Amino acid sequence: MSTETMMVGAGCFWGVQYRFDNIHGIEKTLVGYAGGDTESPNYDSVCRGDTNHAEVVWLEFDNNEISRRQLLELFFSMHNPTTLNRQGPDIGTQYRSVIFYANDEEKSLAEEVMKQAQANFSNPIVTTLEPMADFWAAEDYHQQYFQKRGIHGGCH
Repeated sequence: MSTETMMVGAGCFWGVQYRFDNIHGIEKTLVGYAGGDTESPNYDSVCRGDTNHAEVVWLEFDNNEISRRQLLELFFSMHNPTTLNRQGPDIGTQYRSVIFYANDEEKSLAEEVMKQAQANFSNPIVTTLEPMADFWAAEDYHQQYFQKRGIHGGCH
């Protein structure tokens, strides 16, 4: 097994985590905050827009079972990457579409997949590519939010 990690934001992290948790090859997911300006953000401060963090999902995956490219393709299919700081009724920088990359190879792959995904959208993709940032795990009640409540679906 060869475990790799990836961090993305695609709106409300509850639904994004739910989708990734149901993908073969995903070993672990955590929801949290990344890409902001403050240390140790919490849900209230992120939702107020005080921190510039995005709601993100941290993924650990077995690249022998699913590739980073496949995960990026799924990422672009599970949300609308053409709406700036918005997914459905959720509005704010915390809901931005974002891919965090650890190195030039990951950035190049994200750019390539994003270019290919553009063919599926009439409006331009506004997903940002950002250097890997500190990840702050969200409060426990946010982890596997839908699964804990018996909800089958997502935010968007």
